[in-house]
Amino acid sequence: MTNTIETDYIIIGQGLCGTFLSYYLQKAGKNIIVIDEPNPYSSSKAASGAINPVTGRRIVRTWMIEEVMPFAVTIYQQLEKELNVSIIQQTNIIDFHPTTQMKFAFAERMQKESFLKIPDNIPLLQKYFNFYFGAGEINPSWLVDMQNLLSAWRKKLSDKNLLREEKFEIENLVVEKDAVTYKNIHAQKIFFCDGIEGTENPYFKLLPYSRNKGEVIIAKIPGLPRTNIFKQSFAIVPWKEDLFWVGSTYEWKFADANPTELFRKKVEEHLKQWLKIPFEIIDHFASIRPANMERRPFVGLHPVHSSIGLLNGMGTKGCTLGPYFAHQLAEHLINHTSINPLADVKRFTKILSR
Repeated sequence: MTNTIETDYIIIGQGLCGTFLSYYLQKAGKNIIVIDEPNPYSSSKAASGAINPVTGRRIVRTWMIEEVMPFAVTIYQQLEKELNVSIIQQTNIIDFHPTTQMKFAFAERMQKESFLKIPDNIPLLQKYFNFYFGAGEINPSWLVDMQNLLSAWRKKLSDKNLLREEKFEIENLVVEKDAVTYKNIHAQKIFFCDGIEGTENPYFKLLPYSRNKGEVIIAKIPGLPRTNIFKQSFAIVPWKEDLFWVGSTYEWKFADANPTELFRKKVEEHLKQWLKIPFEIIDHFASIRPANMERRPFVGLHPVHSSIGLLNGMGTKGCTLGPYFAHQLAEHLINHTSINPLADVKRFTKILSR
């Protein structure tokens, strides 16, 4: 007979959300077990890691950026020290204007937006890129090394025997009023931080998820400076050594999760025109993001089943929003503080009560 393991919380998924929720709960002295099936192309692992304070063609501020960006930067820097790995560095975005109209739009927004400026290194940029309408700089922007963060935290969980590397099987979950049991684990609550898998979760699948496919190229670009993120239609983001992350797409209609030849050719043609230096495509992959129609995350406890919780739906802003809302959820559990009502999953009480 298998011995029952008692713990406070079970966390499903060790992407960005699961990593930070497990981190904060452990910091608070809570007992946790994380269940995660290794997946090299999960949305967290395939993300660029960029924290961008402005967004879109209209160059507007990212939601809550004044609060979430300083919070995120501080905790990433703290984790660098605790895990003894490189995680975050300021890596400002150089945005190459595709048209005269976009150049003027950027200049107009720059009068009102402190994050925008003209780059100081235009002559250097001309050495590496073809561009005809100037460029703007988004300052500060930050770059998170997701691979370092996730693998270092995974090792820590594994070393403490707090990680089960297996596929979560929801048919083995028994939900009670004030507790849950999963196989031989008995816990107060279970939290789903499982990315795209959450769209099929029977307790939360009625939420307005909007599955979003992103394709990414990994390119070798010897000699290209690693000081910035470069953006024109696609982003070129420092990855590892002389490798760069190039992408990404935001496809709302797609047949499957596989990378496409169309995207590869599109990126290849764009890089040939944009770059003045040689490049080589090394890898090409795709992942599905758990975005949602409201573009606000899903955070908190199920309004009917209070032993089940959720931290998901970050979309493309996971690096920015994930640390903040994981902390807010942990504080809600430990100190009974409130969750931002625009993110609290209880805003869908009527839907989730069906």
